Amino acid sequence: MAVLRTFARPMLASIYVLQGYDAVVRPDRVVPAAEPVVRRIAGWVPVVPADIRTAVRLNGGVQLVAGTLLALGRVPRLSALALAVTLVPTTLAGHRFWGAETEQERAGQRIHFLKNVSMFGGLLIAAADTGGKPSLAWRTRHGAHALRHDSTLARRTAEATTASTGAAHRLADLVPGH
Repeated sequence: MAVLRTFARPMLASIYVLQGYDAVVRPDRVVPAAEPVVRRIAGWVPVVPADIRTAVRLNGGVQLVAGTLLALGRVPRLSALALAVTLVPTTLAGHRFWGAETEQERAGQRIHFLKNVSMFGGLLIAAADTGGKPSLAWRTRHGAHALRHDSTLARRTAEATTASTGAAHRLADLVPGH
């Protein structure tokens, strides 16, 4: 599985590195398509800049950095999650098939939209991939189970010790001279 990750992560990340770089260097290319989505998101999320060009560059910068980190296998879960977050506004801005004017344009944008939805799914899988190690949820459940087991064992040991101490005292009382 490690070999699969070694090749799959850079393959998944490649488009984000290239598109992110392009958005940082040439944001004006996508500003018109991004404007309605950025304006709406900027109203909801205070950290999103209201300036469309800056927001496009920021989104591209996140894609470039997170894509590079994912390709290199550095903080891959966080990188995949960051890419998934940037993919939502990118898809909504760039592939609005429901607003296309011709059937041919609508079909093309629908394909790109569904491709991005598929990539979103791949990023979610990559974000959840623990690299063969137990997940935090599993470790929590396992730790709670082990704690319950240990406390039950300690209680039973204490009860047995108390019972044996009581029996020893009763036996001692039977011995003459004690």
